[in-house]
Amino acid sequence: MADSNVNTDAVWRLHHGDQEIARLTVTGADMPWTHADVEALPGFEEFRPIFSEQERAADEEDWERLDGCYEEIRRALTMTFPDGSPVAEFMLHIHDDGTAGWRWHDEPFDETNC
Repeated sequence: MADSNVNTDAVWRLHHGDQEIARLTVTGADMPWTHADVEALPGFEEFRPIFSEQERAADEEDWERLDGCYEEIRRALTMTFPDGSPVAEFMLHIHDDGTAGWRWHDEPFDETNC
């Protein structure tokens, strides 16, 4: 059975508190990663530097810095599925070229078992 959340043109949303700051329109999937075009909305620019830093850390294979970026993003932002329900856990990369890639999980990670 296909997952309608990753159908082309499905729209996921990125939030800071109650404010929607970006729309991610699915362009394809290479499971476990989903890919999208990003429509930045008011409020997104505040977070663009952390996504740029995350991209540089990945390019430089600086895993500690990359983890720090991930933690900062997850503390500040939430995502919703196309149906509006919350995404429990996600790892999101928004690239400087206006595209994104992310993976998600239906339940929060249990950090006590890490």
